[in-house]
Amino acid sequence: METLEFQAEARQLLQLMVHSIYSNKDIFLRELISNASDALDKLRLATLQDGLEADASDLHIELEADTEARTLTVRDNGIGMTRDEVVELIGTIARSGTAELLAKLREAKDSPELIGQFGVGFYSTFMVAEKVTLVTRKAGTEGHGTRWESTGEGTYSIDEAPGAPVGTSVTVHLRPKDEEDALYDYTAEWKIREIVKKYSDFIAFPIRMGDQTLNSMKALWARPRSEVSDEEYHEFYRHISHDWSEPLEIINMRAEGTFEYEALLFLPSRAPHDLFQRDARHGLQLYVKRVFIMDDSRELIPDYLRFVKGVVDAADLSLNISREILQQDRHIQMIRRRLVKKVLSTIKDLLANNPEKYATFWREFGRAVKEGLLNDPDNQKAILDVATFASTAGSEPTTLAAYVERMKEGQEEIYFLTGESRSQVENSPHMEAFQAQGYEVLILTDPVDEIWVEAVPDYDGRKLQSIARGSVDLPKDAEEPEPEGDFAPLLTFLKSRLEEQVKDVRLSHRLTTSPACLVSDADDITPALEKMYRAMGQEGPRVKRILELNPNHPLVGGLRAAHEQRADDPALPETAELLYGTALLAEGGDLEDPARFAKLLADRLARTV
Repeated sequence: METLEFQAEARQLLQLMVHSIYSNKDIFLRELISNASDALDKLRLATLQDGLEADASDLHIELEADTEARTLTVRDNGIGMTRDEVVELIGTIARSGTAELLAKLREAKDSPELIGQFGVGFYSTFMVAEKVTLVTRKAGTEGHGTRWESTGEGTYSIDEAPGAPVGTSVTVHLRPKDEEDALYDYTAEWKIREIVKKYSDFIAFPIRMGDQTLNSMKALWARPRSEVSDEEYHEFYRHISHDWSEPLEIINMRAEGTFEYEALLFLPSRAPHDLFQRDARHGLQLYVKRVFIMDDSRELIPDYLRFVKGVVDAADLSLNISREILQQDRHIQMIRRRLVKKVLSTIKDLLANNPEKYATFWREFGRAVKEGLLNDPDNQKAILDVATFASTAGSEPTTLAAYVERMKEGQEEIYFLTGESRSQVENSPHMEAFQAQGYEVLILTDPVDEIWVEAVPDYDGRKLQSIARGSVDLPKDAEEPEPEGDFAPLLTFLKSRLEEQVKDVRLSHRLTTSPACLVSDADDITPALEKMYRAMGQEGPRVKRILELNPNHPLVGGLRAAHEQRADDPALPETAELLYGTALLAEGGDLEDPARFAKLLADRLARTV
């Protein structure tokens, strides 16, 4: 028997394991099973490709718990190791961890999830072990096997193991149970079953304990869709989503070549209650070669698709993975890009071929999808292609492409109006001229609509134009009467009188029945957006708007005449306030002084009775 010292970094890592404060000690069994699965894969590959003569007829992993001896053994009949490989792979972390992993472990030593995220393989056994014994023999070799043993104190012993079978067995001599330190009884059958079910259920080889197989081996994402029943998919969806409704759509993906992965995604049929809660858990489950790594990997799917449920199984990722590594890993970024394109193309197929399913999807998740118009510029066009909006053209939502097809001759812009409800928008004074002349206007009532329209300059070369901003040059109706008289003195008077409320007063081309309306300058933010910023605690300068008057309205015409005849009449300033207030109320705005407005209105009504 020979006693050797661990390589320096391995020694430091062992100390971190032994004196660990991490809560998720269950992970050691996942790591041992994953190592065993890799060994079985290597043996099967060697017999198929390299002509290795070995028995691969019953490749399996065996778990054996001894409650009295307080040991748990993980045994496989896989490829095994030579003595030199044991020293190289276990005595040093040069192949699997290196200094970078060690540094990250030290930096995040207070993180309760660290071990689960990094997965430090064989070394994680020392979180739960007083001593670890490994016996192994390489397939295709004659003679003895190798026995390795260590207490994790900085040295290990290595010796021959006569009669050792092909494969590897790892016996963990367990520390006493201490549930306060999250150190459970790992000889208890229920605990072993729980860990296998959570982390290793889809391992491709049977995991046996006694005469029972503990894992299902049913990785649905690895099977052709034709071989999986809808009920199996639905059961799996319920398992990962905790949603008892059936999924709306199932998405299978498989990528082969330089970087291989498989994905099984689901579009739910209804939105979860916490879809718009900031601290809600979401993301996809991440597996590496059927080994569970992470439950809610947000790195795999953007926030605006946070409702998508499913699994991604990557073949070439390391188990030594963390959220920080995922954010920077180019393979993960590539998977994310492909998943997004696949989900958006699936939504587009629903829109084209299954309107009923699409209507359900957009009703439940459209508001979330539109967030992508703000934070995913690469897919902005694809999102616009699958989005639908309420419109004055009818009761059914419309795509932007369909809107463009219906545009009137000479119309250059896509018109829209935002508001709190469809009825409020339809009854807005801003709509009058557009409705009178038959121009279609999109009705945008989701809070996110106020923001994304600022970020999307155009669609298919057509500018998106709010009918409540800037000036509007609609063709004039040939029968529209020209305003009589000069309105310049009245406009000057109103601008002076309302200078605290408005930046300008001008005649309008967008009104047909209302006396006045308020519009934002082309470069100003809208009142609704201003209100949203204030609600988020972002106080900015108050934005004044423009008061537009309908010169053909009797009230405006009467006010012009009254101002010409008696400019000093004290009732005129009150009328100016009432005119401004009614314009503000007509669009659903809030009066600064409702009590004063009510008093002025009551006094004026009293004089007319």
